[in-house]
Amino acid sequence: MKRYYQPEIETMPREQLKALQDERLAKQVKYVYDNNEFYRGKMDELGIKPEDIKTTEDLAKLPFTVKDDLRDQYPYGLMCKPLSECVRIQSTSGTTGRRVVAFYTQKDIDLWEDCCARAIVAAGGDENDVCQVCYGYGLFTGGPGLNGGSHRVGCLTLPMSSGNTQRQLQFMTDLEATILCCTPSYAAYLGESAIEAGLQDKLKLKAGIFGAEAWTEEMRQDIQNKLGLKAYDIYGLTELSGPGVSFECEEQKGMHINEDHFIAEIINPITGEVLPHGEKGELVFTSLTKEAFPLIRYRTRDICVLNDTPCSCGRTHIRMSKPMGRSDDMLIIRGVNVFPSQIETVLLNNGMSPNYQIIVDRVDNTDTLDVNVEMPADAMSDSVADITAKEKQLIEALKSMLGIKANVHLVDAKSITRSEGKAVRVIDKRKLY
Repeated sequence: MKRYYQPEIETMPREQLKALQDERLAKQVKYVYDNNEFYRGKMDELGIKPEDIKTTEDLAKLPFTVKDDLRDQYPYGLMCKPLSECVRIQSTSGTTGRRVVAFYTQKDIDLWEDCCARAIVAAGGDENDVCQVCYGYGLFTGGPGLNGGSHRVGCLTLPMSSGNTQRQLQFMTDLEATILCCTPSYAAYLGESAIEAGLQDKLKLKAGIFGAEAWTEEMRQDIQNKLGLKAYDIYGLTELSGPGVSFECEEQKGMHINEDHFIAEIINPITGEVLPHGEKGELVFTSLTKEAFPLIRYRTRDICVLNDTPCSCGRTHIRMSKPMGRSDDMLIIRGVNVFPSQIETVLLNNGMSPNYQIIVDRVDNTDTLDVNVEMPADAMSDSVADITAKEKQLIEALKSMLGIKANVHLVDAKSITRSEGKAVRVIDKRKLY
């Protein structure tokens, strides 16, 4: 079994990798300064010239790029190549405002697919595997990225896209898929559906590559148990390329960042101060090899920790933790910072379903926090007293975790709408703006 897709890069000694980053960063900064009015203007405002950036130690001299910049410059303001040299766009959903559109040259796509291929091989994939890609295709980066990575590895690729769960299970069993790529919430739903259809014993899955939304270790175990596979995390953003910015190896102890293509920093989300590895803060990325749509010091708003200790898998690239929440969609409820992942951890640790919904509202100028969670199928026959006791138990567990009270409501199995893409976990009814 292959361990690495590009071993000479993935196991490159740290000093060589640092030298490569220094060289590529200096070249990239000059490239965006010469080819993009937006970046040139931001650097000129601070009196920074390309020759001031020689190594990664100089990175902090450069200004941050934020999502509002991408929206304000929509559609062409951050491009560094003419349209005649671009071959594709991908786009965010635009649910929180104007869409972010990212442009790609053919080289950009080739390098992106290489990153996804690294993730598939790290999960044990090779040319003998059948890779079922259930991420959405089209403008969403999930499907195209893993599809391309699967082709590069040489897997038989099933480009299923999302939805039509019955057909997903049919192809999964008939063609004996061994690798599954989708969101973790859809993986959990596929596992639930396979069990209900009596197909669990017919699954040949060995690995799952799940990303595009936050998920906990408890949810990982739930998916692994239902689908009989090993679940690997993958991270990416449309703004940077898509999935494959980082990925888990067999150790499942953080996602290796493809540092030959991306420089990662952790900053204090309030002050912007760069923090040392090992401290929790906001993740910032600089793309080193993107041609059409390179980003310099892009604030992802994801909260995580970087780990530079050696990994037993042999990869030398640093690892990032699972995102622990976001600095911009963190819920502030009655003055307390609340991350949905905290609530999910409590629910799963107490034997509850991963299907839940958090509802925040404001009544008489006071924030309310309600959590609806489906009861496990074997608890449907419990008495009212038993259900009430379980709700009280969860209320106490959540209060211990969050520091505030949440109203817990146990609801019937399958009563919360399933998602075939990103799960809608939070409904915030407050009019805060």
